[in-house]
Amino acid sequence: MTAEYQVHGDVAVITLANPPVNGLGLSTRQGIVDGLDRAQADAAVAAIVITGAGKAFSGGADIKEFGTDKALQQPNLHAVIAAIENATKPVVAAIHSVCMGGGLELALGCHYRLAAPGCSVALPEVKLGILPGAGGTQRLPRVVGVEAALNMIVSGETVKSELIGSMPGQKLFDKMAASPEALAAEALAFAQSIAAVRPLPLVRNLPCKHPEGDAYFQFARNMVKGMAKNYPAPLKCVDAVEAATKRKFADGLAYERELFINLMWTSESRALRHLFLAERAASKIPDVPADTPQRSIQSVAVIGAGTMGGGIAMNFLNAGIPVKMLEMKQEALDRGIATIRKNYEAQVKKGKLKQDKYEQRMALLTTTLDYADLKDADLVIEAVFEELGVKEAVFKQLDAVMKSGAILASNTSTLDVDKIASFTQRTQDVVGLHFFSPANVMKLLEVVRGEKTAKDVLATVMAMAKKIKKTAVVSGVCDGFIGNRMIEQYGRQGGFLLDEGCTPEQVDKAMEKFGMAMGPFRMGDLAGNDIGWAIRKRRYQEKPDMKYSKTADLLCEKGRFGQKTGAGWYDYLPGKRDAIPNAEVVKMIEDHRAALGITPRKISDEEIVQRLVFSLVNEAAHILEEGIANKASDIDVVYIFGYGFPIYRGGPLNYANEVGLFNVVQAMQRFAQNPLDDAKFWQPAPLLARLAAEGKTFN
Repeated sequence: MTAEYQVHGDVAVITLANPPVNGLGLSTRQGIVDGLDRAQADAAVAAIVITGAGKAFSGGADIKEFGTDKALQQPNLHAVIAAIENATKPVVAAIHSVCMGGGLELALGCHYRLAAPGCSVALPEVKLGILPGAGGTQRLPRVVGVEAALNMIVSGETVKSELIGSMPGQKLFDKMAASPEALAAEALAFAQSIAAVRPLPLVRNLPCKHPEGDAYFQFARNMVKGMAKNYPAPLKCVDAVEAATKRKFADGLAYERELFINLMWTSESRALRHLFLAERAASKIPDVPADTPQRSIQSVAVIGAGTMGGGIAMNFLNAGIPVKMLEMKQEALDRGIATIRKNYEAQVKKGKLKQDKYEQRMALLTTTLDYADLKDADLVIEAVFEELGVKEAVFKQLDAVMKSGAILASNTSTLDVDKIASFTQRTQDVVGLHFFSPANVMKLLEVVRGEKTAKDVLATVMAMAKKIKKTAVVSGVCDGFIGNRMIEQYGRQGGFLLDEGCTPEQVDKAMEKFGMAMGPFRMGDLAGNDIGWAIRKRRYQEKPDMKYSKTADLLCEKGRFGQKTGAGWYDYLPGKRDAIPNAEVVKMIEDHRAALGITPRKISDEEIVQRLVFSLVNEAAHILEEGIANKASDIDVVYIFGYGFPIYRGGPLNYANEVGLFNVVQAMQRFAQNPLDDAKFWQPAPLLARLAAEGKTFN
């Protein structure tokens, strides 16, 4: 059992003990019910306390049971709550640290609730594309009021217990404990004090009304509809809370359950649940155990004070880790520091950062022009020009000055990390840390594992990523790693679509309607078209048989490198990011098409989306087969957090699973018949072909 039972005087204490957050798995649920039965059968027990061991009351459902039969087995959470409500002796919830989802619903089923200060309270189910399914939408409005409850349920955000405890008229907490440490003793004393009180109070019996019901819920729907257009769950949350105000409790509970089950079957919920598990699984590396020793990271050095170097430095400053930044010239350092200051000052101006915090962070930043000054850093990250010769010079210098055991990292986005490691005498200490631009904002970090990268180095940088609030995904060494290797194929398809009859605006709009943060041509303008140009020039030499559209080269020959030059596939006004279509660019595309003797055709948005997304899927299948990525879900995490793939589609491979791999392969075979496309590329990767033939998915 993952619930412990003890008796203290005349009070029985049931302690949830299912680390790390006391998830309400089958064994825990059974343990609660068994504990209730024991307490009620014991004449010496007058009251019951339910609490949680360790650092949580309960975080809700046990994620290990998601999608398994155990989640459905009795007693389910409804049955556990019913057992609590029907208990003949008072049940007191002693809440601390974390009380979320099913954990909060469990507490709401208890007769009384005590809370420690600092406890995070939430019903976050909406973030998984569902709604609270064990009475949360029916009980919470009865104890904190309709509006406060709806805000919590629709947003899924956490609220601190002391804030709830201070709300006028709230009935969620019968008492606030003096401190987390005092909670246990105060809960026992409280349980003894109410042991003889009858009848036992039930949240379900409390009234639930809103004085302006119809008008309020219509207003709420209008607000939610505008904010959550691609997600069905938030609007259903409104429906469920409204039902709490208009239906009998039992009817409202049944309606909540119906909505919950319907949402569970939506593709959006499947995608969000997939991503929830995928993000947590990304940190698990098959051959690097969780207990692998880690190196201490107390100070960091950054080589390069440009856009990437400055953004990388900010991540560590934000986490309270001192950073020393190196450049070759003082002017470059001054520019870099000025940019960091400007970024922080913008946050202060918006109220997102307090002045004293800004000053503390800047005080952690020092600069140097001398490599010798970096010798004591625990981790050094180079963010210099993306050219192997430049990297070689940097790593030879670092190898000469850095202390033994320091981790040497490259922010390269495409280059061979093994080659970079070979420039040192300490290949085991070298790793790729590919931050995404802007590095102080983007959540993804590709951790590139070299052939000789030590396991403790991997364990250290994965833990460090968590500390600086990044989602880290491990990639093996190949050209472009996971993300950029796939995006190259995506970009190639974009070029072919232009040759065949599309405009950049049409392609971008189709992809943005699909849900991408921006289409391929707006993305190219943001990243800098010259970067893609440099990669293509390398490809023309390395892979002369690979087919490319030359339209992007013509654009670059005109100096239209994107937002940084005010002109790319689109025009840009100074200080603005709005993409303005340019007639000359459209004419350039048309002239090039005519020169190739291509008659333009009308291309549907569906074909645009399929060619671009399925190009990602096919390349991803090769990456999986080669072992560059550990698992399919890692690739989805890369694309959600690094490339703006729509969250509600769960990543390219989850989307392919939803479409059906057989259908994906069929579409690819159609694209291979197109003489203007690349028939060789559209041969399904062996892994994809096999899974499709066997009726399986990437999971």
